[in-house]
Amino acid sequence: MKILFEFIVFPGFLFTAIAGMVFSWIDRKVTARVQWRQGPPIFQPLYDFVKLLIKETIVPASANSVIFLLSPLLAITSTTLASVILWKAIINPQSLFVGDLIVVIYLLAVTPIAVILGASASGNPIASLAASREMKLYLAYELPFIFSILVSVIKLHTIKLGEIILSQQSSGIILNSFSGVLAFVIFLLTIQAKLGLVPFDMAEAETEIAGGVFIEYSGVPLAIHKLNRIMLLFIIPVFAAVLFFGGNFLSIIAVLVLIILIRNTNPRVRIDQAIRFFWRTCLIFSVFAVVLATIGY
Repeated sequence: MKILFEFIVFPGFLFTAIAGMVFSWIDRKVTARVQWRQGPPIFQPLYDFVKLLIKETIVPASANSVIFLLSPLLAITSTTLASVILWKAIINPQSLFVGDLIVVIYLLAVTPIAVILGASASGNPIASLAASREMKLYLAYELPFIFSILVSVIKLHTIKLGEIILSQQSSGIILNSFSGVLAFVIFLLTIQAKLGLVPFDMAEAETEIAGGVFIEYSGVPLAIHKLNRIMLLFIIPVFAAVLFFGGNFLSIIAVLVLIILIRNTNPRVRIDQAIRFFWRTCLIFSVFAVVLATIGY
């Protein structure tokens, strides 16, 4: 019963969904203010989710219906599990297992893979094009993303989330070092792509490919996909807080603010520009950060 409660209520699905909706509202409100608009009411993310739930679910005739419908469930389950692990590490740093950091990295990789599978299974050529972009983007940003996390592992000599938190609380946060600052910048840029936000939202660019990976989704499956993205907007800043700030709660808001600022101050780039940026600039600097961490800087 305890495991079921943790997965469904706290710190699992319900808690993460509610917190994600609050973060989504903050994102939309700040974005509106930047554009000199009023912005939505605080319950707008909930209204949007409920509106999608009551709409008809249509599965394309040419789609592989099993993969098409399992895709959102796979994505949201992995996000929920990542939330449970991260929050259990924050609440009780000694409660988890060795290698839980590796599990979280794998769980966060499931969402883009699920999106790619779902779009590819839809049978729509536009969705297939968007899935191709999502795949290329994932292959481009994932390695710098992992290297940025590796800096914390090297400096703190552990792959356990609880020990990463406790070490930073006792001896200072990772950002007190040059390699830590560099790794955090790389992490911040790669999560922008992982969240599917500007300037790396080319897989869902409505003005270019009419909704992209989600073009054939409707009703409940689309609601789940959208909710999963909202939950990730909360979970990934929590992950950043654990890795670079010792689980400090205020740093979660700070990371969200930085994500919003990047989103609202940069134009969308082309897929080839994004790939070059991650494989050249981000990868080189992430390797440099790992080298600096290894020699103690």
